[in-house]
Amino acid sequence: MDNHSHHTVSPHDSHLGHASHGSETGASPHASHGTSHHGDMVADFRRRFWICLVLTLPVLLFSPLIQKLLGLQAIISFPGQRYLLFLLSSAIFFYGGYPFLSGFLGELRRLRPGMMTLIALAITVAYGYSSAVVFGLPGKMFFWELATLIDIMLLGHWLEMKSVLGASRALEELASLMPSAAHRLRADGTTEEVPLEELRPGDRVLVKPGEKIPADGVVISGESAVNEAMLTGESRPVSKKPGDEVIGGAINGEGSLVVEIRRTGEESFLSQVINLVREAQESKSRTQDLANRAALWLTLIALSAGSLTLAVWLFLGQDLAFALERTVTVMVITCPHALGLAVPLVVAVSTGIAAKRGLLIRNRGAFERARLVNAVIFDKTGTLTRGEFGVTDVVALEESLSPDEILRLAAAVETNSEHPIARGIVASVKGEIPPVEEFRALAGKGALGRVEGREVMVVSPGYLREKGLEVADERVKRLLDQGKTVVFLLLEGKPVGAIALADVIREESREAITRLKARGIKCLMLTGDNRQVARWVAGELGLDDFLAEVLPQDKARKVKEIQTQGHIVAMTGDGVNDAPALAQADVGIAIGAGTDVAVETADVILVRSNPLDVVVILELSRATYRKMIQNLVWATGYNAFAIPLAAGVLYKYGLLLSPAIGALFMSLSTVIVAVNAKLLKI
Repeated sequence: MDNHSHHTVSPHDSHLGHASHGSETGASPHASHGTSHHGDMVADFRRRFWICLVLTLPVLLFSPLIQKLLGLQAIISFPGQRYLLFLLSSAIFFYGGYPFLSGFLGELRRLRPGMMTLIALAITVAYGYSSAVVFGLPGKMFFWELATLIDIMLLGHWLEMKSVLGASRALEELASLMPSAAHRLRADGTTEEVPLEELRPGDRVLVKPGEKIPADGVVISGESAVNEAMLTGESRPVSKKPGDEVIGGAINGEGSLVVEIRRTGEESFLSQVINLVREAQESKSRTQDLANRAALWLTLIALSAGSLTLAVWLFLGQDLAFALERTVTVMVITCPHALGLAVPLVVAVSTGIAAKRGLLIRNRGAFERARLVNAVIFDKTGTLTRGEFGVTDVVALEESLSPDEILRLAAAVETNSEHPIARGIVASVKGEIPPVEEFRALAGKGALGRVEGREVMVVSPGYLREKGLEVADERVKRLLDQGKTVVFLLLEGKPVGAIALADVIREESREAITRLKARGIKCLMLTGDNRQVARWVAGELGLDDFLAEVLPQDKARKVKEIQTQGHIVAMTGDGVNDAPALAQADVGIAIGAGTDVAVETADVILVRSNPLDVVVILELSRATYRKMIQNLVWATGYNAFAIPLAAGVLYKYGLLLSPAIGALFMSLSTVIVAVNAKLLKI
């Protein structure tokens, strides 16, 4: 199956020059153009289908064969009827058939005949022969077969393209992470609001609390905690002080910062990520899918069987009119209506099933390939973990205090703080939190206050070192070695408890890993977080391996390395730093609660942010593929029966497959394919 191009049959590939979702993205200024272009193509097929369907109704009504079957000759028949049929069918052939005829030329240029060639061959033969009959050639007209064949093929393409609409807008989403303007400092200390593109290296900007940092630079003054989780994968807000580097797109915390700009435009960190996404998307391999391969074989069969039929009947002494009619019947029947719907119908059904489960399939080619996945790489922050601080351990340093009492006192002091550590401690307390008096924040070190008449402090290890207080407890050392954030509770200046916090592991992650490993799928973790934290998470979940402290620009390379080891890789992530890796993977799966860029780069989106849905995607992919194979086998297999009869192999026994019976076979095949697709729901 196609790795990342999403074609079943490719009118957009052949006549509209649409290569893959990688080429849609192009350079970032044109990203939106690619998406709107794809939407225009869907609208074009929809419009052609409805117009041709309306024109098909009178074609059916005026066709002698249909009139005969329904007994309407005496009621509807009139002089010049065949010329009206010719005009209506010409409109359907040239307007409705245009995508297939031009698609056929595209396949011819590339020397890769496929579905377009098969459809173009069938409709051209039917139209050319029927037109000749209108103007004097003895025989039967195939206009109604021509019209219904074009209608069905347009419907199949419309369904398929509609199901893959929304092809990657990753570059737009990446660009949208940046603020639109910046507060540039003038020489007199006042600020002016300027567009981002006016910033130059050396400019100084003021970044207020809660704002996005406008470009890569260095902090000149101010202190704050900066959230870089969506850019670097670092789960904790990173403390920034003068001299520290900051990345454009990161979100500033509670303090104001003055930043001197160092890199803008193409040199910036975010632009480099954009380029990585583009490169990974454009390097997708492109192979023909099953329907195109089936169409190639049917094209060869149609040409061979048609030519052989004509030659044999002429050799046996039949007149040209009879031999041509047999030949055309063979050519038309060889292009089954069912083949045009075999894959799109299964796609539509599986997409619907997935959507009800909160799984949005954006790239069908990659989704189908998910059945082959034998290695799943998970991002840590926001994927296997919740991306938020939570209490994992409480150590009582004094026997007189229980872990619950330590948490309760700490939460009382932290209630007034907005720091992530404070929020994590407060959220972990189940019961009532006592009030605090005389609250005071200790900049960068913690907080203190009076709770129930006692001085209570929640402080960092740095505060203990500063005050010469030592906590020699193996349990605390072990927590620090795991990379967890540890804060201490002091009562009247004495350390009485330690609280460890870390990014909380999702409960669903444990079951997802267990189920994937039971299916023989290798489970790995790729994260920008530090090695101790990564080792702890990997140990807790029983992962096969982990890669820690991986820079965003290296994530795609790591995925590629695993692919070169022979693995079909699914990558699951949620941050901007995951975007290149999501694009590089055979199947990119985005946790929906993450950034828009991860969602737009991914092939599948898990709306519920549940790692267990990764298992569901792989299982649904396998079931979908089985249905596609069944449909294609039926859609092409019935030709083995119909073509010889259409050619007239049983003619001497009085059995000849007429165009009407041939049409009935095609209809029956289409119904069976449609019913089988619906059975996927069961």
